[in-house]
Amino acid sequence: MTLPDHAPNGARADPDAIAVTNVRNSKARNRPRIPRWLFKTFSPVGLIVLWQVLSGTGLLDEDTLASPATVLATAGELWEEGRIQSAVLTSVQRVGAGLVCGLVAAVVLATLSGLFRRGEDLIDAPMQMLRTVPVIGLIPLLIIWFGIGEEPKIILIALAVTFPLYMNIYGGIRNVDAGLVEASRTLGLGRFAQVRHVILPAAMPNALVGLRYSLGSAWLALVFGETINATAGIGYEMNMAREFFQTDVIVVCLVLYALLGLVADFIVRLLERTVLAWRPAFRGA
Repeated sequence: MTLPDHAPNGARADPDAIAVTNVRNSKARNRPRIPRWLFKTFSPVGLIVLWQVLSGTGLLDEDTLASPATVLATAGELWEEGRIQSAVLTSVQRVGAGLVCGLVAAVVLATLSGLFRRGEDLIDAPMQMLRTVPVIGLIPLLIIWFGIGEEPKIILIALAVTFPLYMNIYGGIRNVDAGLVEASRTLGLGRFAQVRHVILPAAMPNALVGLRYSLGSAWLALVFGETINATAGIGYEMNMAREFFQTDVIVVCLVLYALLGLVADFIVRLLERTVLAWRPAFRGA
């Protein structure tokens, strides 16, 4: 590469300055970069260390909030007793059942409303009204309608999943570039082929964003759902610990909720990378 003899303003370029700049750029390129995972773990680890220090010095009372060491020991005891495994399995089954029901409902309703004007006229207005109703406020009605068994818990989770997923899928379908649809029609693709090869792939990014949001809503609904006469699950363990002021058990349950949500989000991210491998996307500077 040949360097210009003159700077843009007409002045002669300084060879020494150019050499210094090249050396700095070379050092910057060869400088070892800190792994991203180290940055991601810095904040959580720092908070835990601060929490332990405050507990160890007595600034944070053990009755108010158990220390990380106590929480870890309690988690080990619960694991040995099998209570963690049983609670996680029960809660995951409830979330899974509610997620499947909500996913099917959202996909069907959003597809009909997004693809057909008549479907939009019949479906979208009621969905827009219902999504503004707090899902948690439906708990008394669900208990009256379905009792205090598993049904109201699963339906509550399904409702929490349906509305955000519906909004994102519907928005993704309606935001597809009309030029792409017209081009596919010009190429002779039928209605079904247009939906399969153009509309649905273009709406997929929005749908996956909605799925990530819906998973968060599902775990939030589970917390409330497991207060409905639950006899097993993470929420049940938390409610029992509240009765006896066991803050260590409560924190263990909260950590379980957080870890399960993190795993679910990781699965959706992995799905995004697989399904949307054809779409180059900005990943940050």
